[in-house]
Amino acid sequence: MSALPPQACAVVLAGGGGTRIRHLRPDVPKPFIPVAGRPLIEWICGYWIRHGLHRLVISLGHMADIAEARIAAWDWPGVEIRTVREEAPLGTGGAVRFAAAAIPDADPVVVLNGDSLLVADLSGAWELLNDPETCGVVVGIEMDDASRFGTLRIGDGGTLAGFEEKRPGHGWINAGIYIFRRSILAQFPSLEPLSMENDVFPTLLDAGIRLRVFCAVGSFIDIGTPDSLAAADAFVERRLKELAE
Repeated sequence: MSALPPQACAVVLAGGGGTRIRHLRPDVPKPFIPVAGRPLIEWICGYWIRHGLHRLVISLGHMADIAEARIAAWDWPGVEIRTVREEAPLGTGGAVRFAAAAIPDADPVVVLNGDSLLVADLSGAWELLNDPETCGVVVGIEMDDASRFGTLRIGDGGTLAGFEEKRPGHGWINAGIYIFRRSILAQFPSLEPLSMENDVFPTLLDAGIRLRVFCAVGSFIDIGTPDSLAAADAFVERRLKELAE
């Protein structure tokens, strides 16, 4: 991953209830479920920190007290980590807007899902922002079976054209990583709760805002279902070298 702008900041979305797997680990928020000995969110944050992202805001909601206690024990010298609490569910888009306000000079803003991990070279995603007409980047990853996720519709020149409903078969899925110029946050709809896929992206695209898709080559895991959670330990263990460098 190429050097990130020093003013960049990550917003890590970690406030969801995780209803599909809550019965398996009712004692912790979903992003804090241990995977290969550490909470998944710690692997995610550590990976990005090692690649130069040194300011993070973690958006919390469900079981925020437990999450804050775990975060307080992290030890990454020179890294600024803040937390914000949603008083009521804001949706993914609302959480991005709310958390980004905690570091008002951050630009660009990198949005990361706290329950999924992509191990890939994303330097090309940053390079897409060298085009002044590009306001944001959505990272996609190729899946043989995209039925759980839905797929990205990619237009001419690699632009984001929209999102397809979940359907079986091959496709490029949303990897849950977005890179936004800060100015674009002001154009998010003023709704609560606010969904990134259902509200924010359609509004931006309807306004003619240029968003690009970066098609990553790498490995992806999420812990959104019992099956994917069961596979997460082996995924991280196979990639410990990449995650530790």
